[in-house]
Amino acid sequence: MDMIYTFTDDCIIGVTQIDDEHRGLFRLIGELHDMLDKDFNRDRYDEICDMVERLKQYTVEHFRHEEAYMEAIKHPELELQRQQHAEFCEKIDEADIRSGESDQRGLVNDLLTYLVRWLYRHIIGSDLLIGKLVPVKEWKKRKDCDFKEEYLTGVEHIDEEHRELVRMLGEIHHMIAGGAAGTREKIIDRLKTLRAYVETHFKDEEEYMESIRYDGLEMHRLAHDALSTRLELMNLEDFAAEDEDELACFVEFLTEWLSTHIMQMDRHISAH
Repeated sequence: MDMIYTFTDDCIIGVTQIDDEHRGLFRLIGELHDMLDKDFNRDRYDEICDMVERLKQYTVEHFRHEEAYMEAIKHPELELQRQQHAEFCEKIDEADIRSGESDQRGLVNDLLTYLVRWLYRHIIGSDLLIGKLVPVKEWKKRKDCDFKEEYLTGVEHIDEEHRELVRMLGEIHHMIAGGAAGTREKIIDRLKTLRAYVETHFKDEEEYMESIRYDGLEMHRLAHDALSTRLELMNLEDFAAEDEDELACFVEFLTEWLSTHIMQMDRHISAH
């Protein structure tokens, strides 16, 4: 897979400072990548190590700004974001370009691959929802959980699968908003069905993009992978014993993620 070392419009979340800092992160990663095109000898190790340190310091500062913004707007996924940020910083800390390994170019390549995949998946899997998730009580009152005309991609079978996903999420939303006794187990069953359908849809969509040689396929795969990983890590059985709002927050995340993904990524398919 060809890595993506530049900031793309798919990554825009609509918060100026955060978007600018994301551009800065991609720029630094791109500079580190460009070093691999130069003569790779020991005279360049200090230069590469300095670049990794610059990237680390910039990342720490960005995460501080991003978390402060999320705290200010009471973003419900702040703690999850903090955990993911810490894991990213830990990975950079572990990078040891001077380690004496025989393939130090390979070490840099491995680090770059991890950094750019993580950053892109994190932005489109989590950051895109900053400012879009509302308090659960407000979300429960929403009536606009139907398929919208602006979701149309112009690809019939993809649109039909999107309609089904929106229908399933709308059904779950109404079950949660209704708050009827004994519905929790039914909601969990619906979510399991939804999770399986999501994987089927992603497979169909990627196969179609591959068939038309869509140039955004790899970025799309990273987006799909971000949500698939989130779904895999979420033990739906735990919701049976969790607070009602935990379940509602998860469904709100899925609903807003799907809407944002369709609007910012899927609708570009027809333009191809």
